[in-house]
Amino acid sequence: MANLQLERETSIGMQVEDLWDVQESKLNPTQKLNACFENIPVSAFPHTPQGIEIKSDASLAEAVQILAQNKILSAPVVNVDAPEDASWIDRYLGIVEFAGIAVWILQQSEPPSPTNHLPTGAESAVASANGMPSSAELRTLGSEDASITAGDFFEALTFSEFYKKTKVRDISGSFRWAPFLALQQSNSFLTMLLLLSKYKMKSIPIVDLGAGNINNIITQSAVIHMLAECTGLQWFESWGTKKLSEIGLPTISRNQLVTVHEDEPVLQAFRLMRKKRVGGVPVVTGDGKKAIGNISLRDVQFLLTAPEIYHDYRLITAKNFLLAVKNYLEKHDTRSPMLSGMITCKTDETIKELIQMLDSLKIQRVYVVDDDGNLEGTITLRDIISRLVYEPLGYFGDFFDGVLPLPENCRV
Repeated sequence: MANLQLERETSIGMQVEDLWDVQESKLNPTQKLNACFENIPVSAFPHTPQGIEIKSDASLAEAVQILAQNKILSAPVVNVDAPEDASWIDRYLGIVEFAGIAVWILQQSEPPSPTNHLPTGAESAVASANGMPSSAELRTLGSEDASITAGDFFEALTFSEFYKKTKVRDISGSFRWAPFLALQQSNSFLTMLLLLSKYKMKSIPIVDLGAGNINNIITQSAVIHMLAECTGLQWFESWGTKKLSEIGLPTISRNQLVTVHEDEPVLQAFRLMRKKRVGGVPVVTGDGKKAIGNISLRDVQFLLTAPEIYHDYRLITAKNFLLAVKNYLEKHDTRSPMLSGMITCKTDETIKELIQMLDSLKIQRVYVVDDDGNLEGTITLRDIISRLVYEPLGYFGDFFDGVLPLPENCRV
């Protein structure tokens, strides 16, 4: 299976290589790449081996367990109420992520707006019957309250009826798309690359219209791995040997970087990620110029799958979170990317070197530092893909017209 995957990844690179040689000479390298990727269908992309789906009537606890056991960050949600002959758009509610579950839980932990009315006796009774905190109780769970950052908070949460009874379909507002944006097998690589970069999608389902199901899911990480396998090919070397500074990376500078201090509650890091719409933040010390680690949305899984590891901490600060997770992984998963520590690079490194590092370490972002180790910015997988292609004028046309809008109260 691994050899077949490698052959398909190499095949894609060779297809680009063949198309590269026949492109018009008047095109610049970026235009050539666009033209090449427009001529390759997404059906050529190697298939992911997971094939894991989550039923809409599964509880949050069950969904977290499925994701954790299969070591995946997201999975399609199958609508159990859909008829057997349903089309793919009716068969699936969306894609649920660890991050989506975390965002929903964080929403429950935040105090309501001051304009919200006080709960009636009936409201409190209904909340209590469902194992959920009432709006009055939620008011006490702001970031200033120590109870939600105490070492036993998430351990108690994962044993609660609230966590065990809330269904995946109940948090559909936390899905990025409703139901979600998918591509057909005939759509082009260029379309896929633009969606993963400019349009900020982390993963894209590929649907088989005939069978009415998803037959592949392409992620940003999978694209980076494909690019790493193209090392040595002419088209890749002409682009990959450029320095980061030459292609405008990092796009996020030091002044724009969202950070969390090591002594702040770890939930502050996750709240910042949701509020600022970023996938990770560096944990900084002292004056904020140097970082000791990184916390990403994917790391929220450790609050839900191993809450007992914080039991001895009075408060779960960002620093305590990093230490506890590191100790846990050293015993249970020595191959985890989180054990790689704080990964950094400099602007005089090449895009090829960066791709190879991100792929080998299986990480989502790297922080740019100066010669003294001070933070200068960050580069994500999406940033790299966005430098590979560009969106031609009017390219998508009415492509997005069939996509349902996000729920009004969605804050992902």
